[in-house]
Amino acid sequence: MEDKTLMQCLTEAADYINARILAKPSIAIVLGSGLGDLANQIEDAVRIPYKDIPHFPVSTVAGHAGQLVIGKLGTKTVLCMAGRFHYYEGYSMDRLVFPIQVMRVMGLEKLILTNAAGCVNKSWNPGELMLISDHIKLCAECPMRGPNEDKLGARFFDMSNAYDASLRAIAREEAKRLGIPLREGVYEYFTGPNYETPAEVRFARTAGADAVGMSTVPEAIAAAHCGLRVLGISCMTNMAAGVTDAPLNHKEVLETSLRVSKQFETLVKDIVEKI
Repeated sequence: MEDKTLMQCLTEAADYINARILAKPSIAIVLGSGLGDLANQIEDAVRIPYKDIPHFPVSTVAGHAGQLVIGKLGTKTVLCMAGRFHYYEGYSMDRLVFPIQVMRVMGLEKLILTNAAGCVNKSWNPGELMLISDHIKLCAECPMRGPNEDKLGARFFDMSNAYDASLRAIAREEAKRLGIPLREGVYEYFTGPNYETPAEVRFARTAGADAVGMSTVPEAIAAAHCGLRVLGISCMTNMAAGVTDAPLNHKEVLETSLRVSKQFETLVKDIVEKI
């Protein structure tokens, strides 16, 4: 990317994807750890490995397939990221959000972000789903640091409705109709790859967080910058450090995500139909 502008790189990636798909997607979905089976339910799917897309990063984490899947989910054409990128993989923040910006250049307007998260709220349980109402990011790095691309968005931009209120209302209504319990709360971002310490989790709880995790927030910031409407859903895969005496491990994260994946998939598919 060194000898090209950001917009040139975004356009090349978007053109590559557009040339290989059958219909223009209207909704993008980013699938978190253990939640990738939804991509297998997309019909008439075109699968594009990240490594084939110009300037795209490549996923390195277990549970992330590392490909775009574009096709029909119900009656809607969706673009699904089966696997995302994380700061702890060694990518800079601006590289993490490159795919989000590509979506906007492709003309998408709505984005569903999902993740596996540690549960901070002591009255909740692993396996529950949480609608993200807001987030906390205390790490200094920001994906929009550096020269601003005016064609994407303004230098200084609003974050007061980063998780779109009208999309959240649809999600609540669909969850109620389906009889799926859906919590709502604040997600706090930590960079990882280490899990949070018990003291950090206590701090997060005091600050107002209900869940903690290592993704989603950079993507939500980039989406707010370029005008994508965002819906965020977390799967509580474990109680965060210090809430119980149990040590944390990625195997538990994947196992819990898989256990509740059918419920998650049902909810997301119904939300997609309504938005």
